[in-house]
Amino acid sequence: LAELLEHSGTISVAGITGDVEEARRMLREIQPDVVIMDLHMPSVDGITLLSQFHQEGLLFPTLILTVSDDQGDMANALRAGARGYLLKNMEPAEVVDAIQRAARGETVVAPTMTAKLVNLLDAKQGKKDSLIEQLTQREQQILGCLAKGESNKVIARNLGISHDTVKLHVHNIFSKLNLTSRVAAAVFAVEQRLGQPGTGASKS
Repeated sequence: LAELLEHSGTISVAGITGDVEEARRMLREIQPDVVIMDLHMPSVDGITLLSQFHQEGLLFPTLILTVSDDQGDMANALRAGARGYLLKNMEPAEVVDAIQRAARGETVVAPTMTAKLVNLLDAKQGKKDSLIEQLTQREQQILGCLAKGESNKVIARNLGISHDTVKLHVHNIFSKLNLTSRVAAAVFAVEQRLGQPGTGASKS
């Protein structure tokens, strides 16, 4: 692979290693634009290692290169923070293109994995749709307010309810959606298009 990438004329291979500690040292010293990691290695699997690197602050765009076309493996890799998921049977030009795109900030997957990625995204959206249905209309309305960055005091004043009532609703929202912060709630709300003109729930 290293020889293939060097021959592309657009990618420079800064280092190669199969040792975990050596990989840590190289990441800190070289600061690569993109890291390519196998899914299955002798001493540790790539997903576990990627998670460890991220916990240690080694946050480099990482592509998993593997023989596994399993949707679950891809899901775990992307969940662990991988920038992409490539297969070893890809054409050389496809691998080079994927690395270049990852360096530009794109998420990339092997062409044959595209349909499986769509399945993952559909399943994720379906789960979120199911969660939002657990909220009452008032809770959805307050979630929309959180998306706009409004404080509990502002929400209470705008909706004509008490501050304590807003706090209770926010607590229930966090519990039902399994969220731990107002920021996470705001992100969820934006993804659900709550709090945007013409999309909020009606008062109840």
